Amino acid sequence: MARISPLMILPPLIFAGLAGAFYVSLYRENPDQLPTALAGRPAPAVALTSLGDLPAFDDAALRDGEVKLVNYWASWCAPCRVEHPNLTALAEEGITVLGVNYKDQPDNALGFLEELGNPYAAVGADPQGRMALNWGLYGVPETYVIDGDGNVVLRFAGPITQRVIDNDIRPALAKARGE
Repeated sequence: MARISPLMILPPLIFAGLAGAFYVSLYRENPDQLPTALAGRPAPAVALTSLGDLPAFDDAALRDGEVKLVNYWASWCAPCRVEHPNLTALAEEGITVLGVNYKDQPDNALGFLEELGNPYAAVGADPQGRMALNWGLYGVPETYVIDGDGNVVLRFAGPITQRVIDNDIRPALAKARGE
């Protein structure tokens, strides 16, 4: 009977341990969610143009001590239409929602808000997508939970549905509030 040396077992054990650690690190949060390098870091600078006569926001608004959502949207975006009632409901609950209109025509964006309602406490336009690039935007809609110090707590790519609110947004809001 051949003896198995401990040195022969060591490489497979090391491999299994590393593979397990890699797997856990990939799937410790929502495996369907795209990663972001911004989590836990200050939100990038706000550089927006005004959208009609709607109230605008700047960097100071992100760091005003209040937890908020920053939502990237566009009038030409069908999923933005789908999530709009959910953003409106969150705003009606008292959650501050700031809007960034992405690569859109101002008249179309204003028409979208006139038709569906305006859930945004403040909104600005990013006509060339420069701010979105700094935020790591994959596409619209995309929503960020920002803590009172202006740090990104969560980035959610895709439309905000009731399930997303319950499973992702509300826990991130609680974390941002220090609950």
